[in-house]
Amino acid sequence: MSTKGWSVARVRELWSLYWTRGAAGRQTPAELVSIMYGWWFVALVLKLLGGSWDISWHFWTIRDNLAPPHDLNTVGTGIAVALVLFHTYTGYGADRTTLRWMQWGTGLFLVAIPIDVVNHTVNGLDITTWSPSHSLLFIGTAGMLIGVALGWHRNAARGRWFAPGLIVLLTLVFEDFWFPNEQQEYGVLEIASWDANPGHPYANQELLQFASDQIHQPVGRAGIVHFSLPMPDWVYPVWGLGVCVLLFALGRQIVGRRWTATAMAGLYVGFRSALWLVLTATTFPPSAVPFFLLGAGVAVDLMFLLPLSRWLRPVVGAVAVTAVSYALLYGQSVLLAAPPRADWAAPVSAAVLAVVWLAATALAPRLTAAKAEPAPSLRA
Repeated sequence: MSTKGWSVARVRELWSLYWTRGAAGRQTPAELVSIMYGWWFVALVLKLLGGSWDISWHFWTIRDNLAPPHDLNTVGTGIAVALVLFHTYTGYGADRTTLRWMQWGTGLFLVAIPIDVVNHTVNGLDITTWSPSHSLLFIGTAGMLIGVALGWHRNAARGRWFAPGLIVLLTLVFEDFWFPNEQQEYGVLEIASWDANPGHPYANQELLQFASDQIHQPVGRAGIVHFSLPMPDWVYPVWGLGVCVLLFALGRQIVGRRWTATAMAGLYVGFRSALWLVLTATTFPPSAVPFFLLGAGVAVDLMFLLPLSRWLRPVVGAVAVTAVSYALLYGQSVLLAAPPRADWAAPVSAAVLAVVWLAATALAPRLTAAKAEPAPSLRA
């Protein structure tokens, strides 16, 4: 059965061949793995673009219903839901653990949507990424992404696209974890836009009035600061370095190739840089790009090149990564732009990273275990 060409007849042929009931972990033909995970990449890219546009959108206006970023995200979510249903019914492309991550993650995301709508209806516009209802969306997406990454690792053929695909998926997991920090990255430039042109920042008049009404003051800089940087200064580095950078170390452990962490950091920073260019060109609010993460990725990779034991590496690595990242973050704040940080929180960031890195070192073998046996393509 040829895998070339797509037509109505071809789709019907694939449907009749693969739409059969089966248990999770069912042996999956290679061509079906390619089709399913190809569509997963499409779904996740749409969700990435929609979510990235959405945060910029909300630093420009409070208009929310049927906003184009939400529509783009919804299309990606619809594809994801269809894929989870296919995995669940047929048992193809996902073992039991993988499927549970996909199901619970997607389910939590769908449950969080009406909760978020109710929150907005009762409390007004929620203009921070750190709110409880938004956190449910991030957590659900994280579960979905972890499931897809596990599925790819356990089912994709060990060919030339295996490692790049896994690195991309792990970078998407990192992006989801990092996403709440973008509140501060967009916020610092929102404030700068007011300082550069008082009365005419990136935010439109409707959003300015809403933000000022929340603190019962006339439209002014205080309202901009209130919605742009609502979190304490320690949150950005502790969450970013203490938790998110763990994904670089975990990625290096799972993929097992040199400079994996650097590649993940480069992919993410490259995406954010391209997004900055697009947003700036289209007059949407841009953000500060976390260039310092490149140093964090390199530092993680260097830790794996040193002759350290698997249990000593997280401790030494946490201190080194935190030191390098704080130094680069300071340099970026002087030369370009970066969110405010609490320097006293550096030891806290290092301690949190050491703990979660040690935990990941213990759990990584379980994540990479139970790889499904490759199945040959079915050809007529």
